[in-house]
Amino acid sequence: MPTASGPAPDSAPDVPADTSGIPAAASPAEPGAVPARRTVRVVATTRVERRIARVLALEPGGPPTLRARVANQFIRAIGRNLWAYSPSTDAGLLLVHRLSSLLVHTGALPRGVTVEPQELGACTAEWVRAGAPDEDKVFLYLHGGGYFFGSPGLYRPFNWRLSASTGRAVLALDYRLAPKHTPADALEDAVTAYEFLLGRGYKPEDIVVGGDSAGGHLTLALLLALKERELPLPKAAVCLSPWVDLLCDADSHRTNARTDYLIPAKKLAWLGRDFCNGKPEDDPLYAPARADLTGLPPMLFVASGSEILRDDTREAHERAKAAGVDSVYQEWNGLVHVFPVFCEYVPEGKAAFRHIAEFLANA
Repeated sequence: MPTASGPAPDSAPDVPADTSGIPAAASPAEPGAVPARRTVRVVATTRVERRIARVLALEPGGPPTLRARVANQFIRAIGRNLWAYSPSTDAGLLLVHRLSSLLVHTGALPRGVTVEPQELGACTAEWVRAGAPDEDKVFLYLHGGGYFFGSPGLYRPFNWRLSASTGRAVLALDYRLAPKHTPADALEDAVTAYEFLLGRGYKPEDIVVGGDSAGGHLTLALLLALKERELPLPKAAVCLSPWVDLLCDADSHRTNARTDYLIPAKKLAWLGRDFCNGKPEDDPLYAPARADLTGLPPMLFVASGSEILRDDTREAHERAKAAGVDSVYQEWNGLVHVFPVFCEYVPEGKAAFRHIAEFLANA
């Protein structure tokens, strides 16, 4: 399976030892030659490993797998309807938060995976390590959930795979949530976490930041806040289906309203308007959709073609490219919003970790 600098968790059948997705070392280039793009080298010797290799080899552009299509319908029936039929009030947000908290991963983790709490003042975080990551490198991950639900505990199945695939320790931030707190509080928590990593001795070029959905918005807001405060920027950023524009003005919020398997479009628009109500035009909440992206680090954007945040993601990538940022965009067909987070059920979600690892190897 993919070669690695250290062993990946010897655990679940879908991610056995050495399926971390860490790119193998590239061959030395000729003097003056353009370096070859680094890719994951997959070596499969057993039947199980060959099955996993087929999953890891999935690429955007093809039809969704059967397992992904089944997962789509299950997620629509449970996840989307849970929010769609809850009240559009603070009480409704708290209800969704409480019910989603029941899904927090409390079972045994795969062998080789460790979780360690971290205090950060106004908020907390947890360190997730799979196998033997390079302790000089770290991935600061900002979970999704519309700024009102989600937690590192809910994301543990995702975060340990992220650690295994990138060969980095993952610091998963448990930022403050609505309705008690605001996205502005979450941004301050993200800046605090980044400054904590710098204070702990991590070099900016050894830090990667990333997030999904609202966490993708928070990732972009964090980068822009660091730029404004003249703090050193990280090596790269990964945005999975980012909710770039909280006002939900992009066309796909309407054209994909019926095909998004997780997010009820009207609920997200209501939430975004509520967050932005009364905010001045220069508020950081608007920055990801409006700000100058010049000078930001290499970025990977990933979206599903059927979700309402497709155009948010696409347009952020296009704006980044226009600003001279080394940006990569992937669009996968017919998958649920933030499908890598559902990697336990969606094969394409597992393949996404290989793509993230390859992106970071070439960033």
